[in-house]
Amino acid sequence: MPRVALPNARNYLTPPQYAAQLGVDPEKVLRWIKNGELKAFDAATRRGGRPRWRIPAWAITDFEQKRGTQPAPRPRRRPVAVGRVWFP
Repeated sequence: MPRVALPNARNYLTPPQYAAQLGVDPEKVLRWIKNGELKAFDAATRRGGRPRWRIPAWAITDFEQKRGTQPAPRPRRRPVAVGRVWFP
């Protein structure tokens, strides 16, 4: 039977750790998790207790790619008429 690699604690961040990296309030990170924008799992030992969210590295990468900005489209230049000749 093949051995299953156990998750390494260094591959996960808690909401306060990720919030510190971004410079935002930890409540904002929790809101992203609750809204489904940021994937995380609950590592609490008891069901129904206080959640202990862990955010995997791949979820952070996906989240940042989705929320990243796109370069602004270049504005189209209008042709200019000089006399009877049009220049683009």
